[in-house]
Amino acid sequence: MKILLLGYGKMGKTIEKILLERNHTTVKADNIEERDQILPAEIDVAIEFSMPSAAAENITWCLNNNIPVLSGTTGWLDKADKIEKLCQSKKGTFFYASNYSIGVNLFFQLNEKFAQVMSKFEQYSVSIEEIHHTMKLDSPSGTAITLAEKIMAGTKNKNWVENVEEEGKLTIYSKREGDVPGTHTVLYKSIEDSIELKHTAHSRQGFAMGAVLIAEWLKDQKGVLSMKDFLGELMNA
Repeated sequence: MKILLLGYGKMGKTIEKILLERNHTTVKADNIEERDQILPAEIDVAIEFSMPSAAAENITWCLNNNIPVLSGTTGWLDKADKIEKLCQSKKGTFFYASNYSIGVNLFFQLNEKFAQVMSKFEQYSVSIEEIHHTMKLDSPSGTAITLAEKIMAGTKNKNWVENVEEEGKLTIYSKREGDVPGTHTVLYKSIEDSIELKHTAHSRQGFAMGAVLIAEWLKDQKGVLSMKDFLGELMNA
């Protein structure tokens, strides 16, 4: 396939390496000017890992040009409703995940189910800690927010807050350290003991491989899609 990379930072470079190893052709666009030089008819799928300020415009451009697009950029989801409506009106293909690691998405499912169990034991409070590299622009991470949403679905917490503690809200503690690809810890704590569920990424490779596998699958899909759709096919295969 010929795959357009919208954004060519560390993640884009890691994705490109895997794509070339899997015999795909890549086209790169690191800004709007480069993107607008692309011939849309030549592109099979776009992978969008750009900047929060550019993501919605990049996705809109893809949908308007009938290019299936997956996005891993976080920090722009206030525009997600408009993007989803555009995808539906264009009968296009749009896939979004806050994290493309297969392991992280299994971690999401584990936490969703575990939160339902823990909700029966009110002596435990729950919080999330996320650690990322110092170049990460958004805070908390999209992965941490998705984790919070999964956990809140099964608990009395109805909203999250960052780096503070408020009654009835789930706290996400955000840290930025060195070149950490991503570490997420869910902590249940009581006076007697603590329970930790933790996912540690050792490199960007897992995120990049997930994005590539979904790009290969996405070419023949339609609609607004998520990891639930992709993992559902894998689990039922």
